Amino acid sequence: MDWTTINWKTLERLRKAFLTGTAGTHDYWQSEDDLHHYDETFAQRIRWKWQYVLRELVRRNWQPPTGMLLDWGCGSGVAHRTFLDQFGADRVQSLCLWDRSPRARHFAANRAKHAFPKLNVEIRSGITGGICLISHVLTELSPDRVSDLLTLARQATAIIWVEPGTYAVSHQLIDIRERLTPDFNIIAPCPHQMTCGLLLPEHQPHWCHFFADSPPEIFHDPNWSKFARLAGVDLRSLPLSYLVLDKRPFPALPRNAVRVLGRPRWHKGYGLLLGCAQNGVAEKRLTKRRLPAPFKSMKKRRLDSLQCWTCEGNEITKLTEITP
Repeated sequence: MDWTTINWKTLERLRKAFLTGTAGTHDYWQSEDDLHHYDETFAQRIRWKWQYVLRELVRRNWQPPTGMLLDWGCGSGVAHRTFLDQFGADRVQSLCLWDRSPRARHFAANRAKHAFPKLNVEIRSGITGGICLISHVLTELSPDRVSDLLTLARQATAIIWVEPGTYAVSHQLIDIRERLTPDFNIIAPCPHQMTCGLLLPEHQPHWCHFFADSPPEIFHDPNWSKFARLAGVDLRSLPLSYLVLDKRPFPALPRNAVRVLGRPRWHKGYGLLLGCAQNGVAEKRLTKRRLPAPFKSMKKRRLDSLQCWTCEGNEITKLTEITP
């Protein structure tokens, strides 16, 4: 990456559009250079979130369906490029791009053709079968536009949807989950096919979110530090919410599978983990005394969020990671 080509004033203007909520009212890409500067900075944080989600799918031995790949609301195209880097372009018959901005569609198509020269690239908003990628769009869509998007997404065989890990957006995605599950199987993050446990009144303060890792090398780069100050972001924190759905059958997880939401709340000698399971959402205690190795790994963020628990009351007595 050549930081000398980055226009910091452009990044500041884009940041203001994102923060004020005006990004959904007009096309904020004023030139192709805007997309270039965005793609090299803000979009990299989105790429790291997509890498987090795709690694989870690879670990679960999930494979995308063949056929069309639609990146809806493609922006600079970071979502589909990350997807194709992970799964390859050989099983994709055509890459379809859609964004309300003609500049974004043009930029994303050119980047895709350069990265994957043998791939057929089309500009279109519909899909039949295949897979639909949706990334960071909910803050810019009205309820009616969300409904229209769900009608379109239902025509896909599989959907991968990644959003910011904020409380409001997470609950929007939970609502979308409930509206789409009659037509799809839930692959991730949910370890079950039941109604979302966070919809119960007692769980109103919580939300379904996770944290992706930033590449360690950026912490030694003064340009990334400058970007973090300008954008008002913490490079160590990449909160996300996501949803992966598939019409094809997929092996069920063990009945005691648990997805740990957010980050544990650590106290002296124990941590409180909020777990989503088939029997609902509950906070359980992980103690250093009973389970020293998992306790240490969880504190260092080395355990995957998908686990199996055995509990006695509110205490976890056995904790293992789920392996394929």
